[in-house]
Amino acid sequence: MMINPSASGWIDKFFGQLKNRLSVYENSHALYRAIRDTGFIYGHVLSFNNIDARETKGWNTEEVTKAALLNTLYDVYRLINQTEDITDFIAKATAFYKEMEPGGFGILNRVLPSSGPSHELENILDGRIKTNENIFSRSFSHILTNALLFMDVLAFRQYLLNRERPQKYLKKLEETVLGIGANALNSKEHKTDYDDLLIKLFEASVRYTKISEINAEGKLDRSYDYFESKSERNYLLDMASMAIWSDGMAQQTEIDFLFRLSENLGLTDEAAAESMASYDVFLRINKKDIPYFKYSNPVKHFYDHASQSVKQLIIRNKNRLVKELSNNGELVLLLTHSTHRNLNDKEKKKVKKQLLEICKTVPSLTIFLLPGGSLLLPLLIKFIPQLLPSVLNENLERDLD
Repeated sequence: MMINPSASGWIDKFFGQLKNRLSVYENSHALYRAIRDTGFIYGHVLSFNNIDARETKGWNTEEVTKAALLNTLYDVYRLINQTEDITDFIAKATAFYKEMEPGGFGILNRVLPSSGPSHELENILDGRIKTNENIFSRSFSHILTNALLFMDVLAFRQYLLNRERPQKYLKKLEETVLGIGANALNSKEHKTDYDDLLIKLFEASVRYTKISEINAEGKLDRSYDYFESKSERNYLLDMASMAIWSDGMAQQTEIDFLFRLSENLGLTDEAAAESMASYDVFLRINKKDIPYFKYSNPVKHFYDHASQSVKQLIIRNKNRLVKELSNNGELVLLLTHSTHRNLNDKEKKKVKKQLLEICKTVPSLTIFLLPGGSLLLPLLIKFIPQLLPSVLNENLERDLD
């Protein structure tokens, strides 16, 4: 009975194939290491702990990622609850996702009624994975967007342990991951124009608080006490490793940064060395199979592709965007100012907040609310001023009437 993650009923078939194959983990850290070995942490799944490789033959990237997310969520459920109750897992996973709201990582308003719990979870996971494709370069989504999907797993763990609301947790985790990523990129001693661009994308993507800076003593000015588990802290460390290796290499200043970060996280030097070695080995073995690294300048390729994608998205939704902008005079004024001067921090915060509110009302733009989607928000801000003349004309005509 072959599993097809794009066909209705695939979750029931998936669990039907898991019998006598389930791996057993002593603790969360052992599970985390096993998940990292599959490539899921890095956004490029190479294997499964509980699925026969023959079952995955012919699956596309979305199908592999979807099954990996389900498999990982179930492993976390089994470890926390010490049971293999599939029915209860599906109910809890569905309830968890339903508590997510659009203001954070929500994409669930599109979920349709289904004939049963497993079908409802299929709709949710399908939306969680597929929404990437309309705007993100597939090659880059392997490295960024899908890597950020592990946030779902950590949030689900907190949900099971403490009934913590996903939105609150994901906001804090997103801000921390992106802040660490920006700091990691800033640790480069020799930066190219596209290194600076990627840093700006990270800095502009943090929605909730300012990114901390590295002070004169070389320490990270940030407390990570909110994240208590070793799995959470190792994930933050691994995301820093990924940022450092975004160009396929690491400078000494970047390596030093990673060791300081490990200390700040309450982890050992061995943890930092393991994080670097794990990702380095992953890249050496799989680099040729990861589309992102097939380009001489991956960041330039991503930026060029993403710019075109965002521009096309704006053109397709021009009328809706003009309508929404025409009802927000303050935003139009700030965007107009941004074309001839730098906005201050307060103004930038207003622009991002109000643009995200607009994105919630335009279905095609909800991509900017997903994990990683905020990285492209600066591109949206860049292209929207091209619509401003028509918006201003509409406002003028309305005032004259």
